[in-house]
Parts: sequence; structure tokens; C-alpha cells
Amino acid sequence: MIIRALHTIPEFRQVLALEQEIWGYSDAEDAVGIPIFVITVKRGGILLGAYDGDRLIGFVYSIAGLKHGRPMQWSHMLGVLPAYRATGIGRALKLEQRRISLEMGLDLMEWTYDPLVAINAYLNFRRLGVVAEEYALNVYGDSSSPLHKGAPTDRFIAQWWMRSPRVESLLDGSRVPNPGPRVPAFQDVPRVNTVERRGDGLACTGHDLGRTDPELGVTIPGDFNQILERRPDLAHAWRLSTREIFIHYFSKGYRVIDFAFVPGGNEGRYLLRLEHSEHRVEPDFGT
Repeated sequence: MIIRALHTIPEFRQVLALEQEIWGYSDAEDAVGIPIFVITVKRGGILLGAYDGDRLIGFVYSIAGLKHGRPMQWSHMLGVLPAYRATGIGRALKLEQRRISLEMGLDLMEWTYDPLVAINAYLNFRRLGVVAEEYALNVYGDSSSPLHKGAPTDRFIAQWWMRSPRVESLLDGSRVPNPGPRVPAFQDVPRVNTVERRGDGLACTGHDLGRTDPELGVTIPGDFNQILERRPDLAHAWRLSTREIFIHYFSKGYRVIDFAFVPGGNEGRYLLRLEHSEHRVEPDFGT
């Protein structure tokens, strides 16, 4: 397996074909096209491909950006073919993307992801060390990808402070992700939402927006994409309830700092910590 930078139009065509294979867009406007790759890679963008022999099996793509006047990278796409998922390819692509960004002198990379997709939450928080405190409503509008099934494209904005001691110690294995050893999936932390296992999937049966505990847990299904396919009405209910939860608690000074799968059940749980802005220290927090 080789990961390398992509610079040529034939390589961009390979990425475009992989976009179609992974996301299955029926509308060409949803894909990133060759002219955008050409321009952005020449001016600070990063496009990396993972190859199994001569076959492109995954890629990651980011563009140069600014946040509060400071240069950063905005990572727009990460895709791996289904047969190669859960092999570490996605994480390896992100780590090479980070290495190049650090060589550019950058501290921060951000990207969006669906907060209801548990496997992506696990990669982002447990394997990379991101935090999240922004919730974007239907950020990409209606998508033609069958992976989205017409659901609103609500997203977390993940912040990856790439030079922070927390991220560096997580990546080199010198310590476990913040907050350290706990009972499985933060079972000692008050939970915002209540859930119930039903024959057709996990359902959210209610949530409490009045909690003020220093830490809170928010449960999500472990198989949201399957729920979206089998029961779009249930998936829509999950979207609306978690939308309300995260927007409310982010506005009260909470941020998401961790994620874990619940043992023995097809569900995951976020850990939120109350950290008012005047008490936050970037890029290292909560250490």
C-alpha cells in the first residue's frame, strides 16, 4: 500500500471516478471536478491517494483556508473503497495530510462530518483527537448521493489542533484519548437523551435540554446509515432530535471531546464537556 501526492490530470480523473464509485452521485454538481483539483493543488491544497498496486483505493483532499485571519487547511473529502475500510487506510491518509500541513507551518485543520455516523465519530475523536463545538445545518443542501437518502446534510465541524500535546500524545500512543480511563462509554456521565431498542433499530424516545452538569453524554445509533436505508422516518427523527440537542448545548458552552461505542449494543455515545469560551485555551484543551 502506497500513499502519495497527486498532481496530474490522469490522477485527478482517477479521483473523480473514485468519488462516483464511493458516493454514487447522480448529479455531477455534487462531485469535485478536475479544474478545481488543478487550481487548488497549485495553491496550497493537498490531494493524496492511497494505492493498492496500480489501483487507487482511497484519497483525501483539502484546500487552503483562513480562520480568524490565520492560515489553516479545510479537509473537504476523505473516501475509501468499501473493501478497504476498517483497515486503517483512512487514518493513514489523515496522518500524511497532517504531516504535510505541519511542514507548511499550520496548526489547525477542520472538516465536516455527519455526527450520526458512529464509525466516523470514532475515527475523528478516538483515533485523531478532534473536538467539535459547531453544528452546521444542512450545510451541503440536498445531495444526490444514495448514501444520504434525502436526509438533511447536518454536520459537525471537526477541529484538529494538529500540534497540541493532546493530539500528539494520542497519535504516538503515549496516552489514551482525553478524558482518560473511564467506565465503558461514559456510563458514569448523565445522559441527555433516552433511547429504546426496537425491532427496526434504535430509537430516541426523549431528550433533556435543561441539564447543567459539567459533562454530559449523548447517545446515537451505531448503524445510522442502515437506519437511513431501512427506516428513513426513524433516521429523520434522529436527525431532528440530535440537531436540537447539539445546537442547544453548544450554545451553552459545551463542546464534544470524545466518542465511544457502547459495549454490547449497536450504539455510540458522545462526551460533552462544559468549557466556556473564556476558560478555553487553544490549541491544547482539557489536559
